[in-house]
Amino acid sequence: MSIDPLLVKSSFAAVEPHGTEVTAYFYRHLFEHHPAVRGLFAEHMDDQQDRLFAALGALVTHLEDTDTLVGILQDLGRRHAAYGALPEHFPAVGGSLLATLAHFAGDAWTPETEASWTAVYGVVTDTMGGALADAVRSAARD
Repeated sequence: MSIDPLLVKSSFAAVEPHGTEVTAYFYRHLFEHHPAVRGLFAEHMDDQQDRLFAALGALVTHLEDTDTLVGILQDLGRRHAAYGALPEHFPAVGGSLLATLAHFAGDAWTPETEASWTAVYGVVTDTMGGALADAVRSAARD
């Protein structure tokens, strides 16, 4: 699977105007389908929703700037380790992300777009997951 930056950017352009509806839908979907992860989050989600939307925007903005993107994702991975996130949470998050994007992208969501976003999320998982695992190992040694 390869990433088509044009498909990712155009589908996100269709999603972006929905703003906080996107992140609210994402978290509802995540908690409904994976209730065990709810405990990792604060009771009030406004700040978390804003951070998620900003992270998605940064992901799309820096999609073709590998060095910047890797740095952002590694930082996110390290921070998520401190929140108690685990590598096994990534599939749940990815499933909810794809469901959310499909819901809000409308006609911009095609099988090719889904394949591209799936590939993007693979990069997210690999990069964030590696940094998360490194942070957990480092904390265990300390």
